[in-house]
Amino acid sequence: MNIIGQPLDRTDGVLKVTGQAQYAAEFPAGRLAHAVLVTSTVACGSVASIDSSYARTLPGVLHVMTSQNAPRLPGNGQPKVSPPELRRLSLLQDNEVHYDNEPIAVVVADTLEHAVHAADQLRVTYRTSPASLDFAQGKSTGHPPASMIGGPADTQIGDFDAGLKAGRVHVDAVYTTPMEHHNPMEPHAVLASWDGPRLTLYDTTQGVANAQHAVATTLGIPPDQVHIISPFVGGGFGCKGSVWSHVVLCAMAAREVGRPVRLALTRPQMFGPVGGRPRTEQHIVAAARADGTLTALRHDTFANTSKIEDWTETSGVVTRMLYNVPNLATTHRLVPLNVGTPTFMRAPGEATGSFALECAMDELAYALDMDPIELRLKNYAEVSAHEHKPWSSKQLRECYRLGAERFAWARRPRRPRTMHAGDTLIGMGMATATYPARRSEASATAQILPDGTANVVSGTQDIGTGTYTVMTQVAADALGFPVDRVRFGLGDSTLPRAPVSGGSQSVASVAPAVHEAASAARARLIELARADRDSPLYGVAAEELTVVDGWVVNRARPTQRDPAAALIARAGSRPIEATATARSGDEREHFAFDSFGAVFVEAHVDASLGTIRVPRVVAVYDVGRLLNAKTGRSQLIGGIVWGIGAALEEESVLDTRYGRFVNANLAEYHVPVNADIGTIDVTVLDVPDTRFNALGARGIGEIGITGVAAAVANAVYNATGVRVRDLPITLDKVLAPVTA
Repeated sequence: MNIIGQPLDRTDGVLKVTGQAQYAAEFPAGRLAHAVLVTSTVACGSVASIDSSYARTLPGVLHVMTSQNAPRLPGNGQPKVSPPELRRLSLLQDNEVHYDNEPIAVVVADTLEHAVHAADQLRVTYRTSPASLDFAQGKSTGHPPASMIGGPADTQIGDFDAGLKAGRVHVDAVYTTPMEHHNPMEPHAVLASWDGPRLTLYDTTQGVANAQHAVATTLGIPPDQVHIISPFVGGGFGCKGSVWSHVVLCAMAAREVGRPVRLALTRPQMFGPVGGRPRTEQHIVAAARADGTLTALRHDTFANTSKIEDWTETSGVVTRMLYNVPNLATTHRLVPLNVGTPTFMRAPGEATGSFALECAMDELAYALDMDPIELRLKNYAEVSAHEHKPWSSKQLRECYRLGAERFAWARRPRRPRTMHAGDTLIGMGMATATYPARRSEASATAQILPDGTANVVSGTQDIGTGTYTVMTQVAADALGFPVDRVRFGLGDSTLPRAPVSGGSQSVASVAPAVHEAASAARARLIELARADRDSPLYGVAAEELTVVDGWVVNRARPTQRDPAAALIARAGSRPIEATATARSGDEREHFAFDSFGAVFVEAHVDASLGTIRVPRVVAVYDVGRLLNAKTGRSQLIGGIVWGIGAALEEESVLDTRYGRFVNANLAEYHVPVNADIGTIDVTVLDVPDTRFNALGARGIGEIGITGVAAAVANAVYNATGVRVRDLPITLDKVLAPVTA
């Protein structure tokens, strides 16, 4: 029916714009109580005492839970569950403090106002210890991660030292990226309710199945006694991909007070206890012959983690695969600090790593007096050196060509600081975008109902990216039903299991399962028609029948047809149902799977003030088949906007005296607003990758941010002649070298 790929409006759009979409903190419950999380105000030490005597006497207060009276959990609340399901949590099992803003108490009252007031009346005293907060100092004791997503911590191909000597032109530079925090529009929130031994959680999560398992394991109860409901998520970007302390604490509090409890984090509490992007310091050394052929490339990454858990920003993984380099080395080292544990933040590793690598490639191009695209094409990788396999599909050459054409790259000034309009310096920069294509096992169930409509469900999530809409399209196309007669359900742990919405894998994993289940239901409908003596299609061969607009139709004689509702009614009005599980096969043994893109940026810099504007971005992507042209383009635009924010604005500023983020709010944590964003021209090549999955669709959630920060930085250099290697690129960094 060719519904897949069409730019359909969001099926959940009306619910959202009319306020009918219910998020975790909006579900009602009888006798609902409200919890407030109390967090530490020191970065290292222990809680000596919490005086709650006055708070407990205040109106409406139901409970004050601290390490002194919190229920004891199996394994001290730290079961052996790996990320992304669960992290090292702070569940009041001891009085230790590992970072500022760590949970140390929960206050429960009959209203939110009463809970907030009582929490303010707690009197907390600490025994403080010296905190490790100096990144530069901590590097001396940095250690390699025990394990790392994306391969080993360190890799080596060839002889780097020999390759360095063979190169005529060298780049040796250090690039840094700051700590950042996700700050989705919807803060973390959860509503916990117990019915005997059964726990129901309305949670804002990127993985209902993972949350079910993690919470059950932490509390020491069977997974089937935990029900996770999450129909809408107001943004996650990685921070809602794991279960954090507040979720389990809310469940504990609800059991203690014997009534439903809601707990929503404040905006400042989004800085620390629910993860963020760590700081990175990346040292890149590159060498090339005079014709631009790379002879050596080294990428060494230092990134902070917390004192309670190792988490690795995998910045070097891009360098391992993007270019054809005979002598290549990458390393990763962790710097433990007294801050909250970092976590996945959209394109973890690829976003920060592509900034360093693609800026270094730009510097090398200038040193060679070579066009940056020409340099990249000179070192174009036909196979993944890291995996020693060809790519399943790679259209990066076309991304470069089409992007350069649409951007008018030929107008780019060869020398920096030569194009201007009045006092405005104009520069052009580009970078490569890339992100791995991943898929996991997923299941779905499709039902054709007696009224001639269809229900299709899977235990996935819609984190604002359009999953409801895309899966409805896939199901409708496979069923042969109109879109308005298909309903897709998600966000419930009782539904067929699907993976976390992270790693850009929801479409790649769930869509094939939905397609298989819907196709199986369609086949059963056709068989029903063939076996029905009262149907005009009785006895017709299955291959001669199809389903169009909810009718079983004879391909050769389209007027010979029977509606699904009539067929099901004559068969006893029992729904037709089919369940399918889609999983990858042995394709990863033969191919490497990645998506690619090219990003082009025009930057305007005020010559006197140093203010930077990005009036124009052109990006072309190779992400396989696009399942919805509108939601897909929207996601890629969103990633580009975030990349501009990372380049120019985003930074969590840590006060190294106290371990506190001084801009832990949306007033001072700067992100782009409409006035910061100019024209964004996005093109998707839409070449199906059927070696990856049957639908040919790879994920697009994260590739949009990759390469953008580097393209902005490269454009700023082209405009000003000032190379800024430390994000964010603020006006003082542009002006300082000029005025020095």
